[in-house]
Amino acid sequence: MTETLHFTAGDGARIAYRLDGPEGRPVLVLSSSIATTLHMWDGQVAELAESFRVLRYDFRGHGGSDAPAGAYSRNRLGRDVLELLDSLEIAHVHFLGLSLGGFVGQWLGIHAPERIERLILSNTSPFLGPASYFDEQIRNVLAASDLSATSDMFMRNWFPASMLARPNKTVEEFRVAILAISPQGLAGCFAAVRDADLRRPISLITAPTLVIGGKDDKVTLASHSEAIAAAIPGAELVLLPGVHMLNVEHPVEFIKVVTRFLQAD
Repeated sequence: MTETLHFTAGDGARIAYRLDGPEGRPVLVLSSSIATTLHMWDGQVAELAESFRVLRYDFRGHGGSDAPAGAYSRNRLGRDVLELLDSLEIAHVHFLGLSLGGFVGQWLGIHAPERIERLILSNTSPFLGPASYFDEQIRNVLAASDLSATSDMFMRNWFPASMLARPNKTVEEFRVAILAISPQGLAGCFAAVRDADLRRPISLITAPTLVIGGKDDKVTLASHSEAIAAAIPGAELVLLPGVHMLNVEHPVEFIKVVTRFLQAD
């Protein structure tokens, strides 16, 4: 794996990123779930880098990125990606976003269509409510002495009971990552999800789009994936058996679907 680098976004926040794979290949951006870092893709990077120049980054407030105070907006999260691409002089990319990364992917498909060649939206939604739920999560995160309760919630939402029933190295790595996240950063991204409603504008997306959903996803339900695919003209829908972190729970099947779509004529 390559080293972690940084660039400075337009508002002064430093954003962490990594590049893997030879120069000259098509660039594939990997955008993560809330409460994770770019390492959530560690298990997929080597295989993807055989065909692509893989660019992954930490959301502001997460991992090696700065955690500015206040609520983050979907516009700011989207601009972070565009400014990263500009800093690297990358004109256009394929984009794969899971969960919050999928919200950002939808925003990019709507507002920067000239930068997106193929778009993959995994385990995501155009809208998650009610707002009161996210307000409660923000209050809890900012008031808690640590993020243990929050990490437990995410583990239940992300992974099947079979992975949680006994010690699991992968699950523990995700848990440790959550415990290390800035509460302000997590609260800021909760606000971005709370305020996002892309149900109508996603019909403007013109990039070839693949929507991947988990049949047993407890957060971004399979019906959310179906709604996205129905709204985006020509979008393809694939529902896999599994919960939320399909790239972790079913990595072989996930990468097979992703690579088939990205390499289609």
